[in-house]
Amino acid sequence: MKTTQTLHTARLNNNCPTCFATDGLELTFSQEKQTNTLYDKTEKEINSKMYCHTCGHDIFPVSWTDDIERVYDYHKKLATPSSTGIRPKPLLYILMLVAVIVVAGIVYYFIS
Repeated sequence: MKTTQTLHTARLNNNCPTCFATDGLELTFSQEKQTNTLYDKTEKEINSKMYCHTCGHDIFPVSWTDDIERVYDYHKKLATPSSTGIRPKPLLYILMLVAVIVVAGIVYYFIS
């Protein structure tokens, strides 16, 4: 099951390129996280989304001004990503232990 983990959210005072309001822009950085019964895995890629609450539109990078790009770069540095990689859950350790015990039992049975 994939979920989205929000890393950093910021309200911006820049003008919206669509409606020119100065108080509606919100910038959100997020990361995808895959959850399984055996492990958790966080993706390396950081997604960003800019939304204007005044006009209700997503603001895409094509319409950004230089000011918005500078603010975006600043807030991207503040968004610290979660550690990537696989984090095993206790059930995985239990299954590995059972598998080792079964293999050891089979080897012991055939050797003796």
